[in-house]
Amino acid sequence: MKIRFFFLQAIIILSINNSLLATDITEQGKSIFKTRCATCHKIGSVFTGPDLTDVDKRRSVDWIIHFVQSSQTVIKNGNKDATALFEKFNKIQMPDHPDLKEADIKNIVEYIKEESINIAKNTAPFKTPFISQPDYKPVTSHNYVFITAYLMLVMLLVWVLYFAVHINTIKINKDDTLANIILEDAKAA
Repeated sequence: MKIRFFFLQAIIILSINNSLLATDITEQGKSIFKTRCATCHKIGSVFTGPDLTDVDKRRSVDWIIHFVQSSQTVIKNGNKDATALFEKFNKIQMPDHPDLKEADIKNIVEYIKEESINIAKNTAPFKTPFISQPDYKPVTSHNYVFITAYLMLVMLLVWVLYFAVHINTIKINKDDTLANIILEDAKAA
């Protein structure tokens, strides 16, 4: 009984650790990708460099590691795939990243795999519809402060316009009354 309980705990702990480790690897890969790769590469579209969607299916991880660490060395060694990429992208040299360790590049590849899966889910022929989320927070009736301030501003503008018209009406009536007095005085004289 105790042995079963021990194995159950061990399995739970290992599964939690593996899921956390996988998340950690992709987060590290994402961080490195955003700081070192995203200026020239995109996942899902061609940019300065090639689209990296499913790059792990087109090239081996060893090839990717060697290419990232020194793309020109791979090209000069006569690799046909590397030479074709170099030609296709107008002979723009990819900067060498010899400081990136194999583990770092593998983390980047894991991040690219995860993003490729996400892109595939969103571009499937019969994907499930989703509601586009706005980048801003729309005004709702729950935001009473904003709505109250807006209504008070509108009421203030209406009040100002009302009194502006009323004051002009008083000035016109006053001018008419003054003109009538002057005319009556002129007739009497």
